Order: sequence, then structure tokens, then C-alpha cells
Amino acid sequence: MIFVGVQGAGKSTFFLERFFYTHARISLDVLRTRNRERLIFEACLAAGQSFVVDNTNPLAADRARYIAPARAAGFRTVAYFFEVSVRDAIRRNNLRQGKQKVPAVAIAGTSKKMQIPRLDEGFDALYTVTVAPDNKFTVIEGIERAAPSHEKRAE
Repeated sequence: MIFVGVQGAGKSTFFLERFFYTHARISLDVLRTRNRERLIFEACLAAGQSFVVDNTNPLAADRARYIAPARAAGFRTVAYFFEVSVRDAIRRNNLRQGKQKVPAVAIAGTSKKMQIPRLDEGFDALYTVTVAPDNKFTVIEGIERAAPSHEKRAE
């Protein structure tokens, strides 16, 4: 599984609620380097261990580094797109402490370059995740979000 969403969208909380007991978590926030991430990712592939890539993954190119090797190893590839406004992500981020808190400009920057995941990237399934004001998650099969205006111009 590959999570896609801006910082503060609820990705890590969603992992803890839904996948903590069944999947390994691959997160640059925890591992700190791409080399460590690669080693854990390859170990999951070799062991047949289900995993979640818990990073922002805004670009199709970011996601491609996981999709092809996972499919080659026989894994089903699933994207969870976290649909959240920049305002809500910043609000959630402001509740964080210490190094977990990221600059608001980083959230806005990630949002501007976000490419919505598509099946033709190699995913077997796509889901949209939204977070209600009471922090309850809703998961909908498919991608429901319309492309932002900056993505429409690029097509």
C-alpha cells in the first residue's frame, strides 16, 4: 500500500488505526534516509511481508520506485489518496510537537505538486480517504477528487 497526501493529512494516524498490526510501516519520518528505506522495503519484498509506504508521495515518479518492484514480487498495489485541504492539513500539523511539526510552506508546496494517483501507474486499486472534524476516517473506493486547476493546465 502506498499512501499519498500532504503532511498533516492523517496518513500516520490512519496507519496506526487500520494497519499497525498487519503491515510493516515504511516511513522516511522514521527511517530518515532513502538507503534505510530501501533496505526495509527490499526486506519486506523478500519476506513477503505486507507493508505501507507512509510518505507524502506526491508525484507519480515518487510512487513508481515502489510499484514496479512490489508488482514483480507478487504484491497487490493499492494507493490511498488522502484528500484534505491545505487549511485542514496546517491545522492538524499545528497540533504536532517538536520535529513532527513541519513548516506550513512545506504543506502548501507538497499540495501544489500533488499528482492524483491513477490506475495506469500500476495500481490494482485506488481509495480516497477523508478526515471528518472529529478525526474519523472515511474510505471511498476510487478517486473522487477533481484535479486542482494547476493540474488541469498541465493536461
